[in-house]
Amino acid sequence: MIVGLGNPGREHDGTRHNIGFVVAQELSERWGLGRAKDRFRGRIAEGRARSAVAGERSGGSSPRVAVLCPQTYYNDAGRSVGPARGSYKLALDHVLVVHDEIDLPFGEVRTRLGGGLAGNNGLKSIRRELGGADFMRVRVGVGRPDSSDPEIVSAHVLGRFRESADEVAELVARAAAQVEDALIGDGEGSNRGDGSRRLPADSPSGDPGGPA
Repeated sequence: MIVGLGNPGREHDGTRHNIGFVVAQELSERWGLGRAKDRFRGRIAEGRARSAVAGERSGGSSPRVAVLCPQTYYNDAGRSVGPARGSYKLALDHVLVVHDEIDLPFGEVRTRLGGGLAGNNGLKSIRRELGGADFMRVRVGVGRPDSSDPEIVSAHVLGRFRESADEVAELVARAAAQVEDALIGDGEGSNRGDGSRRLPADSPSGDPGGPA
């Protein structure tokens, strides 16, 4: 299950805090999942990840996926993710959360399994509802303002991108590719350098055409 974090409402469209929603929508379109349905206090689309993932997996099979955008507001995302995960009976490492990350420069994308939550209230809500933090995260760098003032930081993440539309589209494509890489690794059960079929604790993305 892929979870994109963001806030509902048109006033939040195009903001840094909603990059998770945008990546989720990109993946739904890539995979041809069709119209999302209202379930689990969110918008969810189900199907198979029919794209480059299928061609790289053994036997060419496509993994079944659900793409969820909680409508609970960012900081209460767990109230949507928890019931969805329970319904699908998923292990924690089969939940992948895509979210904005101010501690990464704009354009950088990193994948992590578990680890600290860096004060992200949305991730804290998910951890609380899932009973642990060992879920996957794709951290999408949106940059940090030149200030530690909480109001300025808040205005930054809730504000719209100042980068060009092309730069934002490239960032979204890079994050979507990173999600697909995580699916491939999980589906093949391959070792990713940490002694298991999981990705390393903090795996950087590759070039815009695909992950390293």
